[in-house]
Amino acid sequence: MHKAPASANPACVVNCVVYAKDGSRRDIHIDDISDALAVDDGSFAWIGLYEPAETILEKLQEEFGLHDLAIEDAQKAHQRPKVEAYGNSLFIVASTAQVVEERIAYGETHIFLGPRYLVTVRHGASLSYAPARARVEREPELLALGPSYGLYAVLDAIVDNYIPIVGESKQTLLRLEKDIVKDTFDRRIVIRLYDLKRELTYMRVNVTPMQDVLAQLVRTGSTLIPEEVRLYLRDVLDHSVRLNDTIDAMRDMLGTALGVNQALVTLRQGEVVKRLAGWAALLAAPTLIASWYGMNFDAMPELHGKYSYLVLIGVVGTVVAGLYVYLKRIRWL
Repeated sequence: MHKAPASANPACVVNCVVYAKDGSRRDIHIDDISDALAVDDGSFAWIGLYEPAETILEKLQEEFGLHDLAIEDAQKAHQRPKVEAYGNSLFIVASTAQVVEERIAYGETHIFLGPRYLVTVRHGASLSYAPARARVEREPELLALGPSYGLYAVLDAIVDNYIPIVGESKQTLLRLEKDIVKDTFDRRIVIRLYDLKRELTYMRVNVTPMQDVLAQLVRTGSTLIPEEVRLYLRDVLDHSVRLNDTIDAMRDMLGTALGVNQALVTLRQGEVVKRLAGWAALLAAPTLIASWYGMNFDAMPELHGKYSYLVLIGVVGTVVAGLYVYLKRIRWL
């Protein structure tokens, strides 16, 4: 039978590889999967897809006997993270994240796990799993555990990809905390705080369900995931829990930062009002005295005296100076 070259795979087929029991790999065409797995020699296929055409998924459904509901989910995407068992196969949905143009974009990876196959279907923002594949290939003794070890490598890559994103958000928060306590009010700081809290909320929505997915895989009684691989999955679960705790702590810190910023703004406004009131008091004293002498009465103190004008200036100056010293003392000026 004529074998199609692996390079002739459709563009949506990122990788189509068969791994032997000893860890050696062989790139194949997607139409040659059946022939490659015809002999039950411990080998398995790892197919990586990115937003595949419907015909490709139908081809894999026919090849591996995938369930209609799982195929439908993989076509439409927009699924919550979950683990579903269909006979002797598992269907796993995981949320992915990627920084695109300084914004966090989210995508999905749908994973089909069977006795002799691992199919990853990426949608939206998602980095390639080529590094995970290369890591697996460097560990042939673990690769002998079958496609479940490839599943671990993919899930570990998904969770680890959140770490630098969370780390960058943490650094941004630290920088914003310094800007919050500045003497001048900057509206952009409040907007950035809000944007950061929104991003962390979206991130939490994607990271938190991953704990349930990983916990189910660790506890599952399926023979598709041997005990040796569950130990590795438990480590990924630990990373996911720590990420979620970090995100929760940062969201709390952001809420506190927004509250502190609002309190500082209110305090600064109060200081401005106090200063305005202090200067108004200084102006009120001479205005009051001058207004008295603006009345049309003859019997006014010192009205006809030779030094009345100078005395009045001295009284006004003394009153204003006294008020100024007092307001300075109580920090109104």
